[in-house]
Amino acid sequence: MNDDAPLKNQWISSLDVINKTGISRATLNNYIKMNLLPRPAVKRPETTDARARMLGYFPGSVIDTIIQIKELKKQGFSMDAITGRLKESLLNPTIDSGIKSMQEETQSRNTRAEEEAVLPDESKTDTDANEDEAPPMEGPPSSAVFDSSRNALKVTISDIPCPAYLLNNNFEIDWVNPKAEKTLFQKDFHLMKEPVERNIFSLLLRNRGKKEKIKDILTDFHLRFVKEKIGKSNLDRLYEGMTSHEKELLEAKYDAVEPPRCQAINKMLLNLSDDAGRCFSDCVYYMVFREGTLFIHAMEANDTEGIANLLSSRTSVINDLLRQRMPTLVSFCVLVADLQNSVRICAELPPEEYFELINQIWACVEGTFKRYYGTYGKHTGDGLLYYFLKERDNQYMMNAISCALEIRENIKKLNMDWKMRKGWFNELCLNIGINEGQEYFGTIPSSPNIEFTALGDTVNYAGRLSDFARFGAIWTTKNLINKLSAEDRTGLRYGIRHKDHDREILIENSFGRVMDMILPENKNSNKFMDIATLAITEIVEKR
Repeated sequence: MNDDAPLKNQWISSLDVINKTGISRATLNNYIKMNLLPRPAVKRPETTDARARMLGYFPGSVIDTIIQIKELKKQGFSMDAITGRLKESLLNPTIDSGIKSMQEETQSRNTRAEEEAVLPDESKTDTDANEDEAPPMEGPPSSAVFDSSRNALKVTISDIPCPAYLLNNNFEIDWVNPKAEKTLFQKDFHLMKEPVERNIFSLLLRNRGKKEKIKDILTDFHLRFVKEKIGKSNLDRLYEGMTSHEKELLEAKYDAVEPPRCQAINKMLLNLSDDAGRCFSDCVYYMVFREGTLFIHAMEANDTEGIANLLSSRTSVINDLLRQRMPTLVSFCVLVADLQNSVRICAELPPEEYFELINQIWACVEGTFKRYYGTYGKHTGDGLLYYFLKERDNQYMMNAISCALEIRENIKKLNMDWKMRKGWFNELCLNIGINEGQEYFGTIPSSPNIEFTALGDTVNYAGRLSDFARFGAIWTTKNLINKLSAEDRTGLRYGIRHKDHDREILIENSFGRVMDMILPENKNSNKFMDIATLAITEIVEKR
């Protein structure tokens, strides 16, 4: 590379690439070896504050490429599939130059913010865990804003002038605007309690009636997003109750469609015709998030520039969509964990050490919650609360149990470190309660974050079980154990401890009522009155 080349605008150092994208140096080298990124040109650094004598410099476009890789990984694509997609995109560009220039302007600005996640992560496709974070959920709900610098009204999620909806990763509609309800689906989605009722393919293939031709084209379009996630032989997994005729129809369409491009912002032109023979164009904008995919059908809309500007504010779009997602009746597990004797420990430690301890506890358990797909939730106390949502082929109950057991082992190691450090007799224990239920699940806006919460007694009972537990015990309900498969139950060691003189005996595969296990002298017995008759058991370990 010529030393006189204008690096400031055209080239970026390896240090800047790492800082702007949040990937590790090892991951950067892996991407180069996989030919996803070009080999850097090596020269002396231009800045005097750089410690290295020589630095590698990349074209500025590598930032966009790394962002694309991270987006695809969040969707669960393997590195082989990502490599194929990126190589194909070089041969078959579908995004116009206006959107691409907008991406170049906005992606680097949003990259750092996108990596401060609060939502549950999905399966890893690489060893670099830093890259699988979800975008932050910050900022007040959006409304229409007048941009005086451009003399134009900025479009927001709430006032998109054309059909728009958010599909989750099970291809169920989590958010939809009135325009889409009326023109595309002719359905009132807020009357649909079960997520499966809002499955996009079930809606398009059934009750066809009006706009049958349009629904055929939309089915083909959405099937593109299925192709790399679900094989042809497994199409019946798209939604419950699929008929053999519906499966045959999807299988016939499956081979004819190609997977979509998945840049930060995408658009695709659909040529639609209605039952009366009238033809019109539909420019579909779509943006892929970890939570799903947002679709905006700009059917002959004039304000396509406003839509493109809206999608450029990626973090704001995610925040607004999460705030407006419809409450859904779902099955889930909830895990509540509280630090035993936290008030006393707080009183005994200097403030700086207590905060250090709490931060270490969070660091100790956070990775485990992510590994088992836990979603952080609202908790009125000072402990931890995580949800494990039931999804297709998801062992959500065993995920919660496995997460609790792993957390307990991690806290034991932290406990030994602090005993050696302080020489004290305190025991660091997270007392855990797990419960399972079916409740309405949604979000509650709270500045500056969005908190996920469930309505009903499921969470309350888990909190009571956490209060009931002592010395790091894990308690759950008989109802949850009964819902496990025979194989999962056999793989767990659980039961009730009984005292025989000076010995404590575990009666395995047994349960007890809370009221029968509370000692009369227990001064806190009144707080367990609402679960007094609840049959529970202690999970000891995996066999």
